[in-house]
Amino acid sequence: MTLRGEHIFLRALEPTDLNVLYELENDESVWEISNTITPYSKYVLKQYLDNAHRDIYEVKQLRLVVCEIASEKAVGFVDFFDFEPKHRRIGLGIVIFSEENRRKGYASEAITLCCNYGFQHLDLHQVFANITSDNKKSVHLFEKLGFQKIGEKRDWILSNGSFKNELLYQLIHE
Repeated sequence: MTLRGEHIFLRALEPTDLNVLYELENDESVWEISNTITPYSKYVLKQYLDNAHRDIYEVKQLRLVVCEIASEKAVGFVDFFDFEPKHRRIGLGIVIFSEENRRKGYASEAITLCCNYGFQHLDLHQVFANITSDNKKSVHLFEKLGFQKIGEKRDWILSNGSFKNELLYQLIHE
């Protein structure tokens, strides 16, 4: 099974995810990586959840919930974005919600499951990730999982009045 690991499983968004989605999307500390500059209302997020069932081939993106197997509690989200079926590539992003759920291997396991899902079910040739150069934990995580740095976008992200470089990582399925 490609969406179930040893400690976590990935599932589709449910209407019951509204509150955790609202908290995350309105957390200004993650706006830099999500390219957000304004808060989201529960009304808008409910509409998003109502449309989350739409096909990845139509909307070119997919968000899955990372859940602990033991408790079935949601601990994070993974996002597939910029899906290009013709070129067989997709972007991948991940967020684990709280500090208490980090450094437990959930992100590593979720990324591995996502890549396996993409290679097996979406017939992908590659998965890519965009990571700011100062995000050392994410750089280490993706490198540990076999992603290779293939480029750097200089002064790409404006954050708190100064620019950050963004690194481009790829995992190519041979």
